[in-house]
Amino acid sequence: MKRFFTFLGAAVILSSFTLFTSIDEVVTAMKNGDAVQIARFFDNTVEITMPDKSNNYSKNQAEVVLKDFFSTNGIKGFDVIHKGENAGSQYCIGTLVTKNGSFRTTVFMKQKGDKQLLQEIRFENR
Repeated sequence: MKRFFTFLGAAVILSSFTLFTSIDEVVTAMKNGDAVQIARFFDNTVEITMPDKSNNYSKNQAEVVLKDFFSTNGIKGFDVIHKGENAGSQYCIGTLVTKNGSFRTTVFMKQKGDKQLLQEIRFENR
């Protein structure tokens, strides 16, 4: 019985570590303006909201839209303001610093099976 609880405890710790590993990888990719790395976490459809447009995109379309946004704006960095989780979902709010100004950025991820998948990214003018 003691072994079971030890195993259960280890599983909980590892699953919560995995939970935040995904959002941390997205944050790192955001700092580097790396749309390809962010796209690894895309769900089948992703909602992307920008100051001038908002739409749901397939994985491939979303990657192209994000690449275009990053190349147009020239990413300088990403500063995390707040990061958290609620009922298996994760979110991160931060400031994306670009050559064209700063954007308040929100990333939402949701647990699906054993993976955290990116559902939505919002870029709002500051």
